[in-house]
Amino acid sequence: MSANVLKLGIPAGSLQDATAELFRKAGYKITFASRSYYPTIDDPEIHCTLLRAQEMARYVQDGSLDCGLTGRDWIEENDADVHEVAELVFSKVSRKPVRWVLAVPNDSPIQSVADLQGKRIATEVVNLTRRWLARHGVTAQVEFSWGATEVKPPRLADAIVEVTETGSSLRANNLRIVCDLMQSTTRFIANHTAYADPWKKEKIDDIVLMLQGAMAAEGRVGLMMNVRHADLAAVLALLPALQKPTVSSLSDPEWVAVNTILEESIVRHFVPRLRAAGARGLVEYPLNKIID
Repeated sequence: MSANVLKLGIPAGSLQDATAELFRKAGYKITFASRSYYPTIDDPEIHCTLLRAQEMARYVQDGSLDCGLTGRDWIEENDADVHEVAELVFSKVSRKPVRWVLAVPNDSPIQSVADLQGKRIATEVVNLTRRWLARHGVTAQVEFSWGATEVKPPRLADAIVEVTETGSSLRANNLRIVCDLMQSTTRFIANHTAYADPWKKEKIDDIVLMLQGAMAAEGRVGLMMNVRHADLAAVLALLPALQKPTVSSLSDPEWVAVNTILEESIVRHFVPRLRAAGARGLVEYPLNKIID
């Protein structure tokens, strides 16, 4: 492997498809082969490794990987010393943070963290949970759960600490949320030594810039139109632009071109009003990236 290759960790499991889609929007094509943990990417300077998000921070810390994507929760769980390059708020379902919550059966007497004294708790995030209990002065038995954590109460555990986006899986297993331990978002992390290398730092920063640009464009569209000078003030007053709309001259000195960015969900409300205010030739177009 040449010196000018960046070792990039791609999270396997629930974040895998969302990560690949984000990279696609950013301009990178990642291809996953069956039974291979080394996806290909259309950049010869990047070497990808497919790895569980739970382990990513450890391998970035020790230099096995130069960089990767994982959750803030797993950085804390592993107590990993890595450089957090950027926060990328996406998950397998939404563009919102995930929550680690304390959950118990609906008929459990547990109502607060104080009620966990001496109880048994099942979770994937043993270290996070133990530190959280210690901050509240509570001693409990925290056991590692290999999965299917929601089915363990009440027979195998009194409570669980589990990750959720919507809470639907907890409700389906007759569990209620007592409180939140933390919220977590995806982070692009780098090994300290790798990020100190000028070539790798530039490569990492370029990737992050394109990922952030792709995320910024999600749910937004461009809208361009022609407007008479006489109607320009009225049209501009209607536009909630990302910045200020771009106004350009046309060959006809009585008209200008106006270009702006809108949330896609509100375009249908604005187009009729813009046309009534004098805009003509309105064209809506998709955006791939928005980079400031």
